[in-house]
Amino acid sequence: MEWLKTHRNDAILIAVLLLLGGALAVFLYATRQNGGYVSVQVDGETVMKLPLSEDTRIVLGEGGHTNTLVITDGAAQVVEAGCPDQICVNHGAIRYAGESIVCLPHRLVVSVEGGQESGIDAGTG
Repeated sequence: MEWLKTHRNDAILIAVLLLLGGALAVFLYATRQNGGYVSVQVDGETVMKLPLSEDTRIVLGEGGHTNTLVITDGAAQVVEAGCPDQICVNHGAIRYAGESIVCLPHRLVVSVEGGQESGIDAGTG
C-alpha cells in the first residue's frame, strides 16, 4: 500500500510541474514583442544598429573571420560564417526583443532590441 501512495504523490508532483511549465510557456509567448532593430557587437563594443524593417545583407569581419548577416521580413539571421562549429548559422532567425545570436570564435553578438515596452521588468518579475 505504501508503494501506491508514493507513486500517487509522484504523479501529482509531475502534473503540477507540467501545469506550471505550460502556464509559463503561454505567458512568455503572449508577452513577447517584435524588435525594432538589431544591435551588432564585436568584442563587447556596439559596431552598428540595423533596422529590422529594411532588408539588408552585410558581411561582418574580415579575412577568414567573417559572418554574413541577413535581415529579411523583419528577422535577422547569420547565413554564413567562417567559424568551425557553425552554431551561429544553425541558430536560425531572430525577430523578438531579447533574442540573440552569438558567434564565440569571432566574438560577435547580434541581438534584437527596441519594439514596444511590455511594462514587465525581467529583473523584478
